[in-house]
Amino acid sequence: MDDESWALSPDTRKPLPELIEDKLRQLIESGRFQAGDRLPTEPELAQRLAVARSSLRTALQRLQLQGIVEVMRGRGWYVRSTHVGERDETPLVLDGRISDSDLLEVRIALEATAASLAAVRADDGEIDEIAKRAKDHQTASSDDVEELLRTDEEFHAAVVKASHNELLEQLYRSLVPKLRGYRRNSYGTAELHNRSATEHDQVAWFLKRRDEGGARVSMTTHLLGLYNDLANRSDVPPDERATLNTYSYDEADEPRWHKS
Repeated sequence: MDDESWALSPDTRKPLPELIEDKLRQLIESGRFQAGDRLPTEPELAQRLAVARSSLRTALQRLQLQGIVEVMRGRGWYVRSTHVGERDETPLVLDGRISDSDLLEVRIALEATAASLAAVRADDGEIDEIAKRAKDHQTASSDDVEELLRTDEEFHAAVVKASHNELLEQLYRSLVPKLRGYRRNSYGTAELHNRSATEHDQVAWFLKRRDEGGARVSMTTHLLGLYNDLANRSDVPPDERATLNTYSYDEADEPRWHKS
């Protein structure tokens, strides 16, 4: 393969992972790689694109969220779908006026359901993959925002995929890009990173035990931290704020929304 076909766009307005994503989408759309084809290894891709592997992994993870590529444990990255135009980064059209708080409320509902379904439907390999993604996020450097975002998104995407609900997965994929900017800015301290990593572990713990209720509540609790942080911002009108009641998990307990 000639080097020129792997050259990235010179568009300096886009972050590097987005330029890599665009190039890989272009290669797939052009027919260079077909559905079911194994992509070159990460080191080889990084060399051909002349980029760092961290930026490459971020681009691959974004394509994974769109359903274009998938990773198979111990085997590498594969093309899942060549319908690049149909699997846009936002497969469902969302009104640009939708607020971050609205998006997060829907995300809580989707991922809580996904976690409970995953506890019932996921196979052992998928549960192990979720635990691995939780570990990757835990060991990511607190100073590397892009790595924190990538490993966090990979964990949540693995839980949603394990729900085995295609529509739920499409809805989730429509939300992720809309929230990426805010989530990137939410990483700020080692304490926040440690809290996030601990809560990922809690979700994985309940999933491993096939505890549907525990998985649902632990995922809700995890996402509630991000939601409450957003709700406390000055640009969210007080009369539009809501929160969840404080609760501890048992057989009868469920989170309930109320005005803050």
